[in-house]
Amino acid sequence: MTVQTQRRAQYLEAIGIDVWVPRGVSADTVEPIVAAEPTPAAAPDPHAAQRADPAAQWAALLQEVRGCTRCALHATRTQGVLGVGPKRADWLVIGEAPGAEEDRRGEPFVGAAGQLLDAMLKAIGLDRTRNVYIANVLKSRPPNNRDPRPEEVEACLPYLVRQIALLRPKIMLAVGRIAAQNLLGTDAPLGRLRGQVHHFGEGRTPLVVTYHPAYLLRTPSDKRKAWEDLKFARSVYQQLTGSSG
Repeated sequence: MTVQTQRRAQYLEAIGIDVWVPRGVSADTVEPIVAAEPTPAAAPDPHAAQRADPAAQWAALLQEVRGCTRCALHATRTQGVLGVGPKRADWLVIGEAPGAEEDRRGEPFVGAAGQLLDAMLKAIGLDRTRNVYIANVLKSRPPNNRDPRPEEVEACLPYLVRQIALLRPKIMLAVGRIAAQNLLGTDAPLGRLRGQVHHFGEGRTPLVVTYHPAYLLRTPSDKRKAWEDLKFARSVYQQLTGSSG
């Protein structure tokens, strides 16, 4: 099985889709099936009602994130941080990981960086309480705010995939180099990733890259570049939806 096929299977599993392999099909060859056994009737699915109810799916996802032990970060965090915002949103903003204050409060992008992010969003007519959902690649805080490790990203990414399936965003905005590189599977510098439309996941959700608000607080001279990124993202969204807002 190729790496691409394995990753696709992981994505499908993460959003609750079973991958069936027909009888007679192996990983290396496909042989004609002379006779197939009758397919037994499917047993009733006790979780079908929950999957049909978005509110129940969100509640289950939150419970899983708060109780997650998929990687070692669960031993040092205060709590898992799922995200914040309306449960259906056209815009999805993705950062790197919770910081110390986010870990304490259970909400992404609080404090000075959160205030700047709010201002950035409002500059293009957005509001995190109405039309933007905000989350991070990692749901648990890395000690001392170090960069996420590959195994930690791998453990957390299925949660983000499930969030996207529930949110159905029209566009994603990756803020910061770490978030962008992990979402896009690249080590390209931020400067090369800005100013173009990327795509994420099986649904190929359009993704635009900009600077992290915390970086802009340290380097205010790049705020003008971030403003260009935001205007570009807004234009992409308008083209996708045929809107002027």
